[in-house]
Amino acid sequence: MTQAARAALGLPPAQLLDWCEWLQQPSLLAASLARPCVFKIDSPGDDARVHALLTRQGCDALGCALPRLPDRGEIAVSGEWFAGLSLALGRVADELLALPHVQVMNSPHELLLMTDKLACQRHFAGRGIPIPGLLGPIEGYAHLRAVLDEHDLQQVFLKTRYGSSASGVVAYRRNGRGAEQATSSADLVHGEGGARLYNVKRLRTYNAQADIARLIDLLARQQTYAEAWIPKPRHGDGHFDVRVVTLGGQATHRVARVGARMMTNLHLDNQRADVASLLGEKDLAVLERTACAAAATFPQSHVIGLDLVVRKGRAHVLEANAFGDLLPKLLWQGRDTYAAQLHSFASHEA
Repeated sequence: MTQAARAALGLPPAQLLDWCEWLQQPSLLAASLARPCVFKIDSPGDDARVHALLTRQGCDALGCALPRLPDRGEIAVSGEWFAGLSLALGRVADELLALPHVQVMNSPHELLLMTDKLACQRHFAGRGIPIPGLLGPIEGYAHLRAVLDEHDLQQVFLKTRYGSSASGVVAYRRNGRGAEQATSSADLVHGEGGARLYNVKRLRTYNAQADIARLIDLLARQQTYAEAWIPKPRHGDGHFDVRVVTLGGQATHRVARVGARMMTNLHLDNQRADVASLLGEKDLAVLERTACAAAATFPQSHVIGLDLVVRKGRAHVLEANAFGDLLPKLLWQGRDTYAAQLHSFASHEA
């Protein structure tokens, strides 16, 4: 999509450097950045080779054994993977210090902060950006129950610290009679090697305590944290939150994500809706104001995807997405997210 945007603007194709090739041959980056250019770091994605290389480098740095490599679709974004990503982007940041002729779309350090969801929410909270209440890391099912008792809560969202696209997210609730329920995009699969978790598009609902406990215990190994459950505004038979892209600190593309279940991510077969048709003037103003304030806390990141809940004149930032510009066919002032960021970055840096 970036290449299509460049072609439409009459620009030559961008030079691409594959993550896997660079991790195996680090000198390739310096060669690619030898001349003045704009440099954008894109997501390493779900490439199994890249995941393995980053995890291996993270294990080497931490002095721990290499874990079993995940199956396709298995939820396995661990602290070792993030340690490898931190080392990799740290090397990029060091190289950029000696390349003043390179304009950087998003800084490596800020990309890392947004990838660490718990650290990012703490970052926002420390700067006065409204977020759901943070309840902190969860060590397992028994610990979750203790935390809920301590805060007198009956429902909560759990998120894996380094996850993305609703991977490993759990909406947990219970009642005074002892009944409990967990809804998640994580599919709990029992096999000879023990239980494992896999990403699925159709959300799973767990009602048996044994399954819920196993689900949360497995996710806790990937540094899960809990946050307060923020009610989302209703629309038809569902409810919605809003993805906003900021470019150079300004709120541009925005789309309402409408779903009948707890997670509204578009890849989970939820629906798009026009934000202006769902929010009144006051809520639209607070949406833009909050998005811009959140983006301002990342001054070296030109492109950010923010997820927000806007309700009754208040907005809360659910998370920041370092690679949140993948919104096909969503236009702002006649441009998609890729054409708009090329235009905006050129204007911002001029």
